[in-house]
Amino acid sequence: MQRLFTLLFLTSILFSGCYSFRGISIDYNTVKTYYVDQFANNALNAQPALSQRLTEDLKEKIRTESRLVLNDVNPDIEFKGAIVRYDVSSEAPQPGETTALNRLTITTAIEFINNKDEENRWKKNFSFFYDFPSSQDLSSVEEDAISTISNQMMEDIFNAAFTDW
Repeated sequence: MQRLFTLLFLTSILFSGCYSFRGISIDYNTVKTYYVDQFANNALNAQPALSQRLTEDLKEKIRTESRLVLNDVNPDIEFKGAIVRYDVSSEAPQPGETTALNRLTITTAIEFINNKDEENRWKKNFSFFYDFPSSQDLSSVEEDAISTISNQMMEDIFNAAFTDW
């Protein structure tokens, strides 16, 4: 029993500077702060408030799933983004030139900047979609669609930044 306690104690000392939760690994000896710049809205049909919502959703994701502190002055990690696509397309064609589903797709272009590790930076597009019946108007499902899409995109961005996914 004493060996087990000693082993656990030594292991905790070795990993005291590294935080790991759900496969996320952040070295808190090096990285302590983050900043998310206001997303630009470059998509033609997107709601005007969508860029603010996605910005806040990413801030919240990082705040709740890490111990990083939001700081706009010399942050260790920065995110810059833009909404580049927001459109509805017809999916699942049926006989008679109609469709059963419509699909809302949102795509963001994200730049991740690690100011503590110049080699650990990237630019990627993240996209997700929401299918809804063609009998419904976009405005009737838009809030649920944006929420679903945002949740998945923030998960994907977070994983890319903090798990080398």
